[in-house]
Amino acid sequence: MNSRELLSGRETIHTVAAPEAIGPYSQAVAAGGYVFTSGQIGLDPASGQLVEGGIEAQTRQVMANLAAVLAAAGLTFADVVKTTIFLIDMDDFRAVNGVYGESFEDGRKPARSTVAVAALPRGARVEIEAIALRR
Repeated sequence: MNSRELLSGRETIHTVAAPEAIGPYSQAVAAGGYVFTSGQIGLDPASGQLVEGGIEAQTRQVMANLAAVLAAAGLTFADVVKTTIFLIDMDDFRAVNGVYGESFEDGRKPARSTVAVAALPRGARVEIEAIALRR
């Protein structure tokens, strides 16, 4: 954390275990006791390419990327209080829901919204963002 972040009460979160931002944004920002992640798509952090294998494979990679960003902030999925899922095809809802649910099996299910969108970066089929609470 730099001195400007200390004064502003904001902290930029970054990890090489998740894909680099593909635009002018941070992987996550901590402020006011919360961590706000940017949306993650199914990019492999090593190659920077979208994973192959369909919607389940993309969703698994999205959740792995989110887990890495949360870990960089000292958090886990148990700390997540809200997520937003963006889908280009609502027919993928059941498959995404199944994979997504594996990350919240401990009973701490966050609030959630799911939104259909026209397109996502890099041809992704799913994007998920999260808000977590630092305790």
